[in-house]
Amino acid sequence: MIKKAPSGPKDGKIKVIVTGATGMVGEGVLYECLLSPAVESVLAIARRPIGVSHPKLTELVHSDLTDVSAVEQQLEGYDACYFCLGTTSVGMNEEQYTKVTYGITLHIAETVSRLNPGMVFCYVTAEGTDNTEKGRSMWARVKGKTENDLLKLPFKRAYMFRPGYIHPTPGLRNAHKFYKAITWLYPALRRLMPKHVITLRELGQAMIQATLKGSGQTVVDSRGMAALAQAYTAEKAGPFRG
Repeated sequence: MIKKAPSGPKDGKIKVIVTGATGMVGEGVLYECLLSPAVESVLAIARRPIGVSHPKLTELVHSDLTDVSAVEQQLEGYDACYFCLGTTSVGMNEEQYTKVTYGITLHIAETVSRLNPGMVFCYVTAEGTDNTEKGRSMWARVKGKTENDLLKLPFKRAYMFRPGYIHPTPGLRNAHKFYKAITWLYPALRRLMPKHVITLRELGQAMIQATLKGSGQTVVDSRGMAALAQAYTAEKAGPFRG
């Protein structure tokens, strides 16, 4: 019999699952979790080794993320899941993109919600996501359906993080070439378009803060992420409050 995880941490710290740590966003979020005094431990799920060693970190390499039933017992006992796995729609038809973006996300989300009563789920989606599921943009419709169905799952809370431009964290390995190429523009972009620009560090901190203290927004744009990150920094990641 599988013993259900408790509904919240007893020691004021959180245990977190991170997906997508071999990509830019997941790597950055993982980095913030490892730095955070509020995070007790992290389970990183990936299809290949992530190449990171840290006392807080447990790595779960599983090649087929469309079916995690064989390893699901390793996914219980966690307070939050930061879902950062994603792919570009370039070169994909709608069926292919849906299989990755919707199929894997909902499979893992359904699994962790069942195993972890009281879990907070943070999903990295994208600015421009179409919650009506009827627009012209294929990727936006698929992301919208993913968001809509995630919000139906029995999580304690679920947040849809919709970044626009993400400024990479210096020193990390997996920054996309596009972001590296325009990083020099960041100060101007942040000043001129604060609603559409966020740092990867702020994104990670915002997820931790939303888990610890909640957020007034279910769908969080870049400005909302910045506010959560500012609160996180100001409070120095205080105790978990359920």
